[in-house]
Amino acid sequence: MALQPVHRRSVPEDVFEQIVAEVLSGEMQPGQSLPSERRLAEVLGVSRPAVREALKRLTAAGLVEVRHGDATTVRDFRRHSGLDLLPRLLLRNGELDVSVARSILETRLHNGPKVAELAAERRLPQLAGLLDESIRRLAVEDDPIERQRVALTFWDHIVDGADSIAFRLMYNTLRATYEPALPALATLMAAEVGQPGAYRKVADAIIDGDAARAKLAAQDLLEPSTTAMIAAITSLENDR
Repeated sequence: MALQPVHRRSVPEDVFEQIVAEVLSGEMQPGQSLPSERRLAEVLGVSRPAVREALKRLTAAGLVEVRHGDATTVRDFRRHSGLDLLPRLLLRNGELDVSVARSILETRLHNGPKVAELAAERRLPQLAGLLDESIRRLAVEDDPIERQRVALTFWDHIVDGADSIAFRLMYNTLRATYEPALPALATLMAAEVGQPGAYRKVADAIIDGDAARAKLAAQDLLEPSTTAMIAAITSLENDR
């Protein structure tokens, strides 16, 4: 293991972050036993309570399994962890993981039309005004990065309109993962966020309660940019 001493004493967060990095990088494989609490405390230069607290967090995140009186073992995060790991997986050691980026884009293209469909079916009364305001802001905004933020707000309202806690939590994670990359995506996203009329079609279908039309309009809005970004990622992957 490449664990390093923690410079600040008794900081569970630092212990947690180091072990997370080891697990996600594959340095610690599923089924592998972690050193004892005592050994981890020695290697990291922290107290045993700090190690114990970090292990509780790792267990809650689905990354390790702690068995009383037995070794703490690494779990397969692909099977046991949640979406909260997504930002960590996308950027590791300052490098973009293209396979994770592709999966995020595929999820975007799948979920967007579905939440638009659900929002049209449920027709929450306050949604029309919120969508109208987002489209108005999109039409007058000149900055390409701010346009993306306005577009995210538009989708944020639609996710609320879908009234699904599962889609809401998923969207929260995807947005938190996506937002740091807004400047880098400005060129690829310019065509999508630069056409308020396409957003208007989605909004009108939702407001009219036409689920099939809302789903199709969302698909038409999201697919070109998503396809372009996936193609760019594939090209990047092939160049490596």
